[in-house]
Amino acid sequence: MKSRIKLALGGALAVAVVLAGCGGGDGGSQADSGPGDTEVATGGRLFSTADAETAKLGSDAADGAFPRTVKHALGETTLEKKPERVVVLDSGELDGVLALGTTPVGMATTAGQSGVPSYLAGKAQGISTVGGVTELNLEAIANLEPDLILGSKLRANDLYAKLSAIAPTVMSIRPGFPWKEDFLLVADALGEEAKATELLNAYQQRATEVKNKVEGSPTISLVRFRPGDIRLYGNLSFIGVILKDIGLPRPKVQDIQELALEISQENIGQADGDWIFYSSYGKPETTAENTVVNGALWKSLSAVKAGHVARVDDEVWFLGLGPIGAQATLADLEKLLTTKS
Repeated sequence: MKSRIKLALGGALAVAVVLAGCGGGDGGSQADSGPGDTEVATGGRLFSTADAETAKLGSDAADGAFPRTVKHALGETTLEKKPERVVVLDSGELDGVLALGTTPVGMATTAGQSGVPSYLAGKAQGISTVGGVTELNLEAIANLEPDLILGSKLRANDLYAKLSAIAPTVMSIRPGFPWKEDFLLVADALGEEAKATELLNAYQQRATEVKNKVEGSPTISLVRFRPGDIRLYGNLSFIGVILKDIGLPRPKVQDIQELALEISQENIGQADGDWIFYSSYGKPETTAENTVVNGALWKSLSAVKAGHVARVDDEVWFLGLGPIGAQATLADLEKLLTTKS
């Protein structure tokens, strides 16, 4: 199992593990409450080690071979045959199973969603919803008669016994910055290790291509407006991992081994960088986005004055949490950073 993981990510996972917590798990962190494990939530004792610890999980079975036993964050689960009816409990698992060619029968939704995220719409439709990521509907899950449930300790730690009573359940530690390790765990559950390896190697190759097209090393600032707060995203985030894999630096205040730094509207000056990319979690009118980006302080930032600012898709950059979302983010970065103004 471990030798496969090392091979799978050649450059990519090597970077993530060597840099120890260079990932960031936001889409997995906007709701660190409910039946989840607070120790793996943002600020929790086990948050920053989630990538390295997830890399220890998985299966020793040969690629595609069943039955198999998968070691996961809450124990071991035996799968007698390749799962066909899969329920996913977060956006990262949804992205991952779709990337591996499986359309789940059920999915949990994040705030503001009523179905498949827009960037995945072309790959899957008609997936039943089973509640929100922190408010799962166990009856709806059971009615789908799944043969595999994929989730995480962050979201559903306290529901593991009930979920396991419905179907074999495999749990990661948390979504977000360990997205590559989480994807390999999903692949272990589905018996698609070789395909996962190909996809992650293709991702790293693409990240290198983007870096080679970017002139210089511009600092990248990440701003996310959420109901009640404003976050500057650090290295331990999904997008933080992607920027590390490309080799793009961060402004000093964001070059932190944390998910994010919360700031006030009055301190929006800390968001400056050579480039600023921003979004809102949920509808912009529920956040301070419109107030801030139309304000004098925002307009005084050097990146804004230079026209080096862009609103990005929150569902992709912060909630993608898988290889499809990562590739879409790379495509956005290539377009935004290489288009001559």
